[in-house]
Amino acid sequence: MQEKHRIFTMSFASVYPLYVAKAEKKGRTKSEVDSIIRWLTGYSQKQLETQLKKQVDFETFFQEAPGLNPSRRLIKGVVCGVRVEDIEEPTMREIRYLDKLVDELAKGKAMGKILRAEPGAEADGGA
Repeated sequence: MQEKHRIFTMSFASVYPLYVAKAEKKGRTKSEVDSIIRWLTGYSQKQLETQLKKQVDFETFFQEAPGLNPSRRLIKGVVCGVRVEDIEEPTMREIRYLDKLVDELAKGKAMGKILRAEPGAEADGGA
């Protein structure tokens, strides 16, 4: 049996501040990072904060996600030298989707595009 990648057992709460710092360094906000996470996973803000407090690992964080967004399949591109759409291991693909979204935020992409909003549809910036 293949050993799990170490990111699976890392606490989501230990990496979350790095996502926020990356975004803030480029003039984006913690609120925008939270919006991306909520869009991807279906967590409410309160549920997200609970997961952070519980120090769940990445694998648990994605396993317990209330509703992974079906539009996440539209996320394409390279993260850590790997095409996200080519990643076969489901949990690793979810982690890389999140990495890619945070990268797009830090690169100044509009929230509507990051959240793969349909043309003419309003992206969920609050909730």
